[in-house]
Amino acid sequence: MTYQGSTKEEKLNIIDLPRLRDAVKRDTEAGAFGYVDGGSSDEQVLRDNEQAFRHYQLIPRMLQDIAAPDLSTTLFDIPLTMPVIAAPIAAHRLMHQDGEQVTVKGVGAAGSIFSLSTYGNSRIADVASAAPDTPKFFQLYMSRDDDFNQYLLDEAVNNGYKAIILTADATLGGYREADIINNFTFPLPMENLAAFSNAAGSGEGLGIADIYARAKQDLSLRDINKVKEMAHGLPVIVKGIQDPDDALAAIAAGADGIWVSNHGGRELNGAPASIDTLAAIAKAVNRRVPVIFDSGIRRGEDVAKALALGADVVALGRPMLWGLNQGGAAGVQSVYEHLATELRIVMQLTGAHTVAELQRAKIINAKF
Repeated sequence: MTYQGSTKEEKLNIIDLPRLRDAVKRDTEAGAFGYVDGGSSDEQVLRDNEQAFRHYQLIPRMLQDIAAPDLSTTLFDIPLTMPVIAAPIAAHRLMHQDGEQVTVKGVGAAGSIFSLSTYGNSRIADVASAAPDTPKFFQLYMSRDDDFNQYLLDEAVNNGYKAIILTADATLGGYREADIINNFTFPLPMENLAAFSNAAGSGEGLGIADIYARAKQDLSLRDINKVKEMAHGLPVIVKGIQDPDDALAAIAAGADGIWVSNHGGRELNGAPASIDTLAAIAKAVNRRVPVIFDSGIRRGEDVAKALALGADVVALGRPMLWGLNQGGAAGVQSVYEHLATELRIVMQLTGAHTVAELQRAKIINAKF
């Protein structure tokens, strides 16, 4: 039986994002939901990513003359309506029958940047043509086959993608118990793989561990400039940084951006929550390159806390796919608009007229 994702297309009335997740769980096949939703091992890091935001406290400010805070910012000179972009996630057709080609439209309508995964269900060119005016990044899972790497990067360059995200934290997969319990394998092809090789190499019928086994295991700092050269000079953002020393080493090796992430709790269980690593990394980077943050963003105050701890923008992963499942492109847009509503309230109550002022907001760590 052919797998069938959602066909919904409608604006959503969102109360909060966790409730939206509950609707997705109710409506989605167990294996597909488990893949998108799950983390590694007993999922402690997955839980910590969300819960750790609670021990950071923003200090309210009074009498700051704010009626309409400005949420707009830029990333690599790309204008954004708010400091939230799309994180790259594999296999959007698990959530909606038209996958990334619908997600990119919702992200564009929200005034943001879309990030396409190597392991997406849509080809690089097809995503570009679906929303030609939406700025896009391409996430490279570097392969041991440099011909494949070059094919992907040429496609990204030729189709107007603005930057390359080099994933550094997933040269192999974490131990994902939900996938084992559900005996999950990808029911649909990953079109970038299929276009380069053939249908037999598309990833269909394989688990994520099998997919990662094809990746370059001996990824090193040398690969940063290698990717930049192969991508004809596009900026290279290194994703998966969780230690200040790695951030500094990546910048010295040519990285144009640092992406703080623990892969949404899907890799090393027992690692810190992503938000707990952010401040030290941002301090070490010291604004030499942009700092992007992901993992655990569920509310507008989470966005604000990440910016106050040193991020320039945050990236949204699972909640974006929840909106996709429940409302297609309009649902994705609704998720961004909901976060904007919450973030606007937080900015007014913390005395931040602009994103730059929010980055200077007073924040304390009540855990220590």
